[in-house]
Amino acid sequence: MKDLTIVVGTIGQSIMRSEDSGKTWARIGPRRGFAYEASVRCVAMHPKRPNTLFAGTERGLYRSEDAGANWQYIDSALNPYYIWAIGIDPVNPDNMFVGTGTPTPAMLFRSKDGGRTWEKRPVEIAAECEAVGTPRFTGIAVDPVEPKNIWVGLEVDGARHSSDGGETWELVEVTGRKDIHNVAVTAGPPKTVFIMANREIYASTDNGATWETRGMQTSLPWEYPRKETYLRGIAVDSADPKSILLGFGDFTPGSSGAIARSNDFGKSWKLLPLPVEPNSTVWTFGTNPADPNILFAASRYGYLYRSDDRGASWEKLRRELSEIAAVCWLPN
Repeated sequence: MKDLTIVVGTIGQSIMRSEDSGKTWARIGPRRGFAYEASVRCVAMHPKRPNTLFAGTERGLYRSEDAGANWQYIDSALNPYYIWAIGIDPVNPDNMFVGTGTPTPAMLFRSKDGGRTWEKRPVEIAAECEAVGTPRFTGIAVDPVEPKNIWVGLEVDGARHSSDGGETWELVEVTGRKDIHNVAVTAGPPKTVFIMANREIYASTDNGATWETRGMQTSLPWEYPRKETYLRGIAVDSADPKSILLGFGDFTPGSSGAIARSNDFGKSWKLLPLPVEPNSTVWTFGTNPADPNILFAASRYGYLYRSDDRGASWEKLRRELSEIAAVCWLPN
């Protein structure tokens, strides 16, 4: 089993980092340029320089050039805002997008210089929403084939799409529900956009002109004593663009979770075996195109799982962390 560096964004315990595949951990704090007790909602890896990481916090954006060992605070227009989502253009990584949210206003910012400076984009967002109050961005996906197409999701204010690199935005009309939990785009063919609501996934192969539902409440082979299944994490297999990973559970944060894989763009699903039942919904994944066989998955309440065979089998790491929002890994 390869020795890896794992970087985990937590709510209230800053960045947790391991250089030995999770045997030992260090909390990254002020001596490494990060704030103690910070809440890290998102961690993004530079698509062409994987040792470069970005982390979104309740006071703006941080950047690391050494795989998360040390960080620098980016003094920018983002400073007053709580960052919930980061998206990076895979073709031209100097183009970046950041979405903010509760308890600060939900806004979308764009950088054209690799994250040094930021400008607010004209996206109309509700000031308050049912159930959550101030909304927040839950996902940003830049199209890997046509990067001028950017897709974003908000909880609880629907999805938006830009077809001109973020200059203008329009509401995506896919569902009466506005509780969007994630977005993703796979290159295909066919190139497919996924918008994940709390109970359903919508897929489009024509840049959002038409949408199909994936019937998630009946297609997932998972039984749990709740009326509906709650969807949260999604990841595209970098080695197989037909293959999608899904993290879900019984509620938010829930008391149980599971992982499923689809090999046909989300039309059918297979439950993946976990050695220990998650203690909450499976919230997020950590992938790296450097080795598509290695996957990490995290439950909301601190369980970390690792697979070295693209999800066919998993092990649970011994160390349990605090509330997890983001995971990434890098080869040593």
